[in-house]
Amino acid sequence: MSSNVEKIKERLTIEDVVGSYIKLDRAGKNLKGKCPFHNEKTPSFFVSPDRGGYYCFGCSEKGDIFSFVEKFEGLDFMGALKLLAERAGVTLEFGGAQDLNKTEKERLLAIMEDSTKFFEENLKNSQEAIDYVKARGITEETAKKFRIGYIPPDWRLLYTYLKEKKYSDVDMDKAGLIKKPEADENGKSKEYYDRFRGRIMFPIADSSGRVIAFSGRILKDDGKSAKYLNSPDTILFNKSTVLYGIDKAKQEIRIKNYSILVEGQMDLVLSHQSGIKNTVAVSGTALADTLTSKDNVVNNLGIVKRLSNNIILAFDSDPAGRKAAMRSASIALGLGMDVKIADLPEGKDPADLVLADPELWKNVLRNSKPVVEFQLNTVLLQNLDPRKLPQALRDNVFPFIAPLTGAMEKAHYIKLIKEKTGISEESIREDLVKTEALMKGEVASVKKIEAQHTASTRHDAIVRKLFGLFYYLDKNPSPSIDVESLRTSIRTIAGENYDNLIKSIEPFKDELLLEAEVTFGLDVKGLQDDLNELMVNFEEDLIRKELGDAIEKLTRAEREKDKAHIEVLIQRIDLLTKKTNELLKRKIKK
Repeated sequence: MSSNVEKIKERLTIEDVVGSYIKLDRAGKNLKGKCPFHNEKTPSFFVSPDRGGYYCFGCSEKGDIFSFVEKFEGLDFMGALKLLAERAGVTLEFGGAQDLNKTEKERLLAIMEDSTKFFEENLKNSQEAIDYVKARGITEETAKKFRIGYIPPDWRLLYTYLKEKKYSDVDMDKAGLIKKPEADENGKSKEYYDRFRGRIMFPIADSSGRVIAFSGRILKDDGKSAKYLNSPDTILFNKSTVLYGIDKAKQEIRIKNYSILVEGQMDLVLSHQSGIKNTVAVSGTALADTLTSKDNVVNNLGIVKRLSNNIILAFDSDPAGRKAAMRSASIALGLGMDVKIADLPEGKDPADLVLADPELWKNVLRNSKPVVEFQLNTVLLQNLDPRKLPQALRDNVFPFIAPLTGAMEKAHYIKLIKEKTGISEESIREDLVKTEALMKGEVASVKKIEAQHTASTRHDAIVRKLFGLFYYLDKNPSPSIDVESLRTSIRTIAGENYDNLIKSIEPFKDELLLEAEVTFGLDVKGLQDDLNELMVNFEEDLIRKELGDAIEKLTRAEREKDKAHIEVLIQRIDLLTKKTNELLKRKIKK
């Protein structure tokens, strides 16, 4: 494994890898750009070619080329290794022990890969399945590209095949490929059977191209089985962290700077076949309304947003499709994306349009409209009674204006609504403010929580800068600055908390050193004033914290009428107040 990593790092530099995802500008011997892992207006994301790493001073993300790809693409280490190896032209090599001692995840990925090959072979051997694929307009080349397969209507065909390849029942079950019915009335356990039977199989891959799930379309409708059957959530597959086709669409999304989201596999496959390769599909997956999961794994729209902030939703034109489109639009807007809606002809989906004429599909995309304008037009087409129009706007249009952050953008839509409805701007703004208030919810409580963290955040920033300068001066000594003397002063000020402070800061030494280099440049002249100010601020913050704790304890002691503690606490508060005043005088003199 280490050999693979070393070979890749020899061929790919940190600036090349990160620079292929985000725009980087030169900043001395480092590079900087806007962090892809959190929203920011001013660049705080730095790449250090010397160290072969990156660090964000805004959200503290850090690492090397592998961790960057893992985080950006939503992959595990092995996925990032595969992706970067392909890019570097490195053939991955694993020793015998690696093959014999595969992790659970590696075993499941191997099962999914062998299952995909099995389905592909079955498609070649079934004329009925081949005819169906051709009838849907899919060429042989496209079928191979998307690894489309087939599983005959046999109860244990895949199970038998995988057993012959020495896979265990437990692993096949964990991969979501087989099922086991409940025991009979006598408690006798029944046999496993295939989850997918008699279906055209569409492999769902992660961002690196590894198959992690399947979506199966029934070949012969028996009136009882679901038209589409998808893999359950597994160790490999979480419906909210992947979109069908993302591995094949991501590069085109970057290049064209927008993505197209469709509903079904056929929509996606035929869209790619027609040359529109920046298309992804929700089929077999589920849109998440956050950028990352609770486990800090990037969700599906989070990946798409990192590739481009612009998205076109092209769902079916039936009521269910429109409802799904609006729900998806709300999620995308909530994530800060720029959303357009493609208005498909009634009764048609993207696959129908491509099959009839690819130009029809391209024209629909060209004529897509911003979601607010699309919803406004939809409301106006209903020719509602003027008395019902305001409520229709509140229900169907304002919820898509409220999440917008740009004042000019909101003003544009307010003016548009006024022009198309005749309603005054004052009334529109008033109703919009109410909608925004309802959507924002308990903002006050959020602000209160944020305020509680302000003091500790300020103190952390001071500690980071102070120790960053210490590390910087260790590397770039200055005859005029006695670093050890300053460290002794910090030990005295921090007292018994000093050892814990050092333990908490040491793991971040490299990042703090980089931060100091970026903040203070390469010239150690003039750093004494910065150090003096930081020392005073450090001591002031500790005293203020101690003073706040003492006042809180005094309030509690007075409530409990604890006279002994009250007297001690008053003396302590007086002493801390004097120290605060002394520090203030020192700052004023400076």
